[in-house]
Amino acid sequence: MKELNVKPLLIYQLPERKKQRSWRPWGGIQTEDDLKEEINRINKEIEELLHKIEFPCRILPLTPIDRKDKIDSQEINYSDVLLIYAAGGSVDILDKLTSYGKPVIFFIRHRSGPIYYWYEVIHPTFLRRKTDDISRGDVGVEDIVIDDYDEILWRLRSIYGLKNTIGKRIIAVGGPSGWGEISGRDAPFLARKIWHLDIIDFPYPELGERIKKEKNKILNECERKAREYLQQGNITLETDEKFVINSFLLYKIFKDLLIEYKSDAITINYCMNTIMPLAETTACLPLSLLNDEGYLAFCESDFVVIPSGILLHHISGKPVFLNDPTTPHNGIVTLAHCTAPRKMDGKNYEPAKIVTHFESDYGASPKVEFKKGQQVTVIVPDFSGKLWIGFKGKILESPSFPICRSQVEVEIEGDWKKLLQKMRGFHWMMCYGDYLKEVGYALKKVGIKFEIV
Repeated sequence: MKELNVKPLLIYQLPERKKQRSWRPWGGIQTEDDLKEEINRINKEIEELLHKIEFPCRILPLTPIDRKDKIDSQEINYSDVLLIYAAGGSVDILDKLTSYGKPVIFFIRHRSGPIYYWYEVIHPTFLRRKTDDISRGDVGVEDIVIDDYDEILWRLRSIYGLKNTIGKRIIAVGGPSGWGEISGRDAPFLARKIWHLDIIDFPYPELGERIKKEKNKILNECERKAREYLQQGNITLETDEKFVINSFLLYKIFKDLLIEYKSDAITINYCMNTIMPLAETTACLPLSLLNDEGYLAFCESDFVVIPSGILLHHISGKPVFLNDPTTPHNGIVTLAHCTAPRKMDGKNYEPAKIVTHFESDYGASPKVEFKKGQQVTVIVPDFSGKLWIGFKGKILESPSFPICRSQVEVEIEGDWKKLLQKMRGFHWMMCYGDYLKEVGYALKKVGIKFEIV
């Protein structure tokens, strides 16, 4: 994971008294003592914020700035995000700081300390340039935080997720693809264009050679690991054990590929037919095992939806479930796929049955029992990379319909009729927890609209 580097900057200006003139702007930082007190306050608050951050993050030393020529370009360029304490100063300082193209978060005090000058004029002077319309495309009202450090935290989490998504290297066994006859063909191109994904095309013939080469070498080890896995207290086997053993062989080969290509993400194309004769099992369980270990492992090589999974994983810090959606109705929707992580909360294994892959009735697939009552985030990406839909939901149950094995009934927290009208793309992405704000904040920075239903 790439660490997020945050640069805090205190923008201020100490006024000088002038006889019979307006010399003092709004704001509670008027003297050198006020400034020193505010610097100490900010440093203490940053230390408290660091204790709350659950992702790799480094907050650089605070720099006070009262003139734009004091801005250190090298320091700014090293940073991933600028945390600007907008206490005072001129608009040209803000203009220069935002000109570097870095994400910015403006922290402005109302009641949490000395009131800031930009509490009055951030909107009319900086965003609107003394007109009626916001003229900036790079900075908006969503980048302004008043008093609340929890509001800073989720924005940093979003930017961390974005940093670790942009430029991600992912291995596509059997090549990249996209669901859909026409629109899906553009998916790898759009994934590279919008997200700058580094997609490694690993051909199936080479995978077949690796399976042959490794099978006799590590078969005993795979048998041991398969039996250890099946001896867990919350798992039952309802398919042939040999499929599970072969799954651990495939898991080992996938893991070796990840190490070899210095990646933590992999996807499988044509997984319903091509891989079965080579591995004598399905890819379902190997992908589930990798997800549980913190990797990103997707079936179908669908680059319409894969960027949403990468982003949601890095924002949440949890495994994500790529799924086939159904038709929303009466406030519910069924999501299903034959591979799903078991450590959906990132820590604990959910109960599961190991059964066959549904369509082929072959191999080893986990039927995960998702946690009842758990709040989830669901993302609905579109084919064109222009508008994604999102909603929160609550897990009602994990049914056993004759469909893909890992199944979840989700109660939609929102307007299900609107969701039915707005559905786009095909595959959806789900994770435990509520991360809609973070997803929407990140998407705006890559030019994708986000609509919550």
